[in-house]
Amino acid sequence: MAQDHLAASSPLPEHARLAAFAGEWTGEEVVFPSRWTEGGPATSHVVARMDLNGFYLIQDGVQMREGKQVFATHGIFTYDRDDRTYKLFWYDSLGYTPPSPASGGWVGKTLTLVRGSLRGNARHVYEIIDDNSYSLKIQFSPDAEGWSDVLTGVYRRIH
Repeated sequence: MAQDHLAASSPLPEHARLAAFAGEWTGEEVVFPSRWTEGGPATSHVVARMDLNGFYLIQDGVQMREGKQVFATHGIFTYDRDDRTYKLFWYDSLGYTPPSPASGGWVGKTLTLVRGSLRGNARHVYEIIDDNSYSLKIQFSPDAEGWSDVLTGVYRRIH
């Protein structure tokens, strides 16, 4: 009998750890002045779910400033069994296609993911505060050494 090559293996505990970010969230953010936007306060609405047999966290976010949508994101998080790192495939309304996913791992309650492109390097730092809140810091660096904040935020679960 032929082996079923489409049969999925089970998610690992590393995949399940991403479920900490699943749910519906509201965020208070600070956007720092950059070549992409003016600085200032913003709010975000984030919806994330574990999907595709528990292997992926799929996250969609909408950022509002002065009552208008100014930015949207689509993130796909997973754990790569081969290189034993977490991956973040990030797409946003700026329209750049990343050449590769961000990659990284957990230290305690903090998940740090870094990716590089011809435009520079981005670092996403997610920290679990408690079961109902987390923080995010997105940073940019031209050389992956000196990091500048692009966005900081604290997100609270909507029940």
